[in-house]
Amino acid sequence: MGHTVTSLETASARLLTVASIQDMVAVLRDTARAVAGADGIAVVLREGDFCAYVAEDAMMPLWRGTKFRLEECISGWTMLNDQAVIVPDIWNDLRVPVAAYQTKSVRSLVMTPIGSPAPIAALGAYWCAWVEPDKSTVQRLQALADAATAAVTRLRSGQADPIASLLGRV
Repeated sequence: MGHTVTSLETASARLLTVASIQDMVAVLRDTARAVAGADGIAVVLREGDFCAYVAEDAMMPLWRGTKFRLEECISGWTMLNDQAVIVPDIWNDLRVPVAAYQTKSVRSLVMTPIGSPAPIAALGAYWCAWVEPDKSTVQRLQALADAATAAVTRLRSGQADPIASLLGRV
């Protein structure tokens, strides 16, 4: 438990100084798995009507480099509804596109929005076992997403379009 709290404190401190959305994504990629105590994490950016899986840290490849329609993806659901979701069993939650999980070892997940009240990203944590993440785990992930939201807010005030800059469209 002490390690995960220290990881959260370290990640939050790093997010205070990020200079771009790309830097924020890198901090989340490097720290979220330890904060959650998860088997894997993914950082997902909203790109118009799509979710773009831009970074991950996992035991095996997940979805980095792929896109899904917002309405067809659990991270999209999280961004569209601006709320975290806890899924102890991906096979029994209608918000999860189970076809995307057929070849993955993921069984449980938590997805949190970043950029409230109009999320531009989501942070997902995944487990290979069927688990119901405890309240403390969910709170740490939400705290990390909140720190990333603060970074996004700060970046938005000083940069016209941080997502376009990340994607090389400026």
